[in-house]
Parts: sequence; structure tokens; C-alpha cells
Amino acid sequence: MASLAKPAKLLLFPLLLLHLLSFSVALSVGVNYGAFADNLPPPAQVAAFLKDRTFVDRVKLFDANADIIRAFAGTGISLMITVPNGDIPSLASRRSSAPSPAASAWVATNVAPFYPATNISLIAVGNEVVATSDRNLIAHLVPAMRSLSAALAASGFPQIRVSTPHSLGILCASEPPSTGRFRPGYDRVIFAPMLDFHRRTRTPFVVNPYPYFGYTARTLDYALFRPNPGVFDAATGVNYTNMFVAQLDAVHAAMQRLGYGDVEIAVGETGWPSAGDPGQLGVSVEDAVSYNANLIRLVNSGKGTPMMPGRRFETYVFALFNENLKPGPTAERHFGLFNADLSPSYDVGLMRDCDHAPAPSGDSSGWCVATAGASLVELQNNIDYACGSGGADCGAIQNGGACFDPDTLLAHASYAMNAYYQAAGRHDFNCYFGGTGVLTSTDPSYGNCRYQS
Repeated sequence: MASLAKPAKLLLFPLLLLHLLSFSVALSVGVNYGAFADNLPPPAQVAAFLKDRTFVDRVKLFDANADIIRAFAGTGISLMITVPNGDIPSLASRRSSAPSPAASAWVATNVAPFYPATNISLIAVGNEVVATSDRNLIAHLVPAMRSLSAALAASGFPQIRVSTPHSLGILCASEPPSTGRFRPGYDRVIFAPMLDFHRRTRTPFVVNPYPYFGYTARTLDYALFRPNPGVFDAATGVNYTNMFVAQLDAVHAAMQRLGYGDVEIAVGETGWPSAGDPGQLGVSVEDAVSYNANLIRLVNSGKGTPMMPGRRFETYVFALFNENLKPGPTAERHFGLFNADLSPSYDVGLMRDCDHAPAPSGDSSGWCVATAGASLVELQNNIDYACGSGGADCGAIQNGGACFDPDTLLAHASYAMNAYYQAAGRHDFNCYFGGTGVLTSTDPSYGNCRYQS
């Protein structure tokens, strides 16, 4: 018999597929609204566009720009605004239960004039503060978070959450995910009290996982949610087939070591550029679509991760726009989901008036099947990926299913690969499978076995 994923797992996939087919109804996604550009439309136009034309329901700002905050009034879009790193020491209070005068003043200036007309839902105290290695900022970070939270409550805004985003540099170990732990010296002194604050206030621990900054030629498919052999975690028995999920579980493992595995995790930034320097590996429109479309699908699926099953993750994709003044490599100016004229950089299903499941560039009624030359190992890897983290409904190739016979890896892999291809958006690259998939305009269905189309 051809080897398949366990039946207990497969029973979940029809429900997941049903969710994906109703993607436009349940979709929730945030974006990072940066403004390092000289050609962007005015904030009011941006806010109206996001409200009327897209499924974006959350926006994260890297500051507390009054013009932008005001522009989102009446849209219902949730806003995360940010306290500059330099303001952190002044916000901290010596009394953990009382706000500092600076924290009260910050709320009076940056929140009170706009809320509730603008739905400010979270305030980020700084950005990647631990990564600065500034001891003064780091020492005052948790006291500033407590002080700002107290100031919000005292001002009549207890429902506005407080957090701070972290790079994954906060971890000293992350591979495999079960080894995840915070950097020595920061774990008990900084992160334990911070996580205690999050537990008490029921606010998320915000991290910025970026597979883009951690991939190599060998791990590119692993980073882009594409079929790959995966990374096996011997301690948990889990084979991770995408880096994003592995990074989240590494953070969770670190939190769990300190006794705070129950605290929610939110994703403050993650994304993939659509253009880069000449010859740069893994940077193209297709690569950006692969990462961001699969990311959005995952965080909305309710599937969670191996260590956090059933969770959804409040997520902010980086970035809203291609920002033409950002310094550095070409890729830094091409993370945007949208161009400055508000046209999509590519389609990941965010537009309300567009089909969120675009057809491949060939025959719109095509199917994806395995090539005859694929090895048995490659076919099994494709089944494991498609029926596992790929989220395909593989019930038909289970024993007794309509497509179980013929009981061969080639037949089962073809069905699984097509199921994944159809559910993932029907882009050409969804049928790549490391060169072992091919698109066909001939329906491979037979007898009672019907291939999805």
C-alpha cells in the first residue's frame, strides 16, 4: 500500500479546504503601513482604499502620525500605533501600578483625540528594542509597558492593548523548534516579567519572524511554503515543512520554558520581496506570491502549529507599499503588496473585487499531476507535504476512498498534488513540486475518482 498521512490528520482537511473556499468571507489580515517614500497617496485615500477595496482589517504604524491615525476614523480598521524607542525611558514609572506623567501625556496626545473614532487596538512600545542592545532602553522596556497600560486604564481606555515587537534575535536557539529558548541573561530578567505582564493583561507577545532573512539555496522551498522534505524535530516527532511555522514554535518553546506557553503570539512583521538585485536567488513576484498567499491562508485557517494547534495568529504583513526611498539592497524597496498608485503588486487574494483564486497562466481548467520520472522518495515527499502542512483534502486516497485504487505512489501523489494545487490558488508554481509536477489540460479523473478542478 502506498504510504499516506495518518487518517486522523486527514479528517481535518475537508474542513480546512471548506474554510479556504470561503476565504473571502473569513479573511483577516493586517499590513505594515510604512511611509519611507515620496510618491505615496495621502493617508485619507489609503484608508478609504483599504476599507472599500480590500480585506485588510488591521494596520500597523511605525509611529503615531496624527494625520494617518485621523485618516482611519470611521473605517473600522484596527490600528496599532508605536511609541518611538527613544521615548521608552521617560514613559517608565517607578511604581508598577501607576502611570508616569510622561505616559499619561503620551496617551493624552496620541490616543485621546482620536479614539474611539479611530479604532486604536494596540500600542507597540518601541520596535525590536532588545535587538538594539541598548541597556538603558532594555531595562526600561517592561516598566514602560506597565506604565502605558496603567495610563490607558486611568484615561478610560482599558481595552487598548500594550505590547512590543521582537526580532527573532531574542532566541539563542531555535532549530529544531523544541530547542527554542531566550537569550541567557534576558530570559528571567526581561522576558519572564514581560510575559507575566502579557498574561495579566491578556495581550499578545509580538514577534517578527522573517524566513526571508534566514533562507539558503537549500532551504528556499522550506521558506516559501513549497513542497520539501522538511526539518525533523526528534524531540517532538514533528517534521516541519515550512520555516514560518517552525519559527513560531521555537518562540512558543522559549515561552513555555519560562512557564508562559498560554500567552498568545502575534506576528508584527513578516513578508517577502517581489524584486531584488540581479541574479538574487528566491526573489521574484512568484516567490512573493508563494510566501504571502500561503502565509495569509495559514494564519486564517485556524489550524495553528504543531505546538499551538487550533490557534489563529493576529498577523501584519510587511508591507503595504513598495517604499522607494528605503536604503539598502533593491529588495528593501519591493516588499509592498501594493504600488504607490494603489494597484496590487501581485495577487494574494486581498482585493474585494478580484477573484481570490487566480487561474494558472495556461489552461484555466488545468490539473496538476506527478511526472512519470519522479522517484518514489519524491512522490512520498509530495504526498506528505500536500496532505500535511499543504492543507490538501486527501481523504479520497485513504483506504476505501474513491481514489485509493490503483494503490501506487504515482497515482496517490498525482491526486494529492492536484488537490494542493487547486486549493493553493492554481498558480503555475503551485504545481512545481521540485520539478516533479506537471500541468495538464486532460482531466485525470477515472471511474468514481474525480480530481478537483
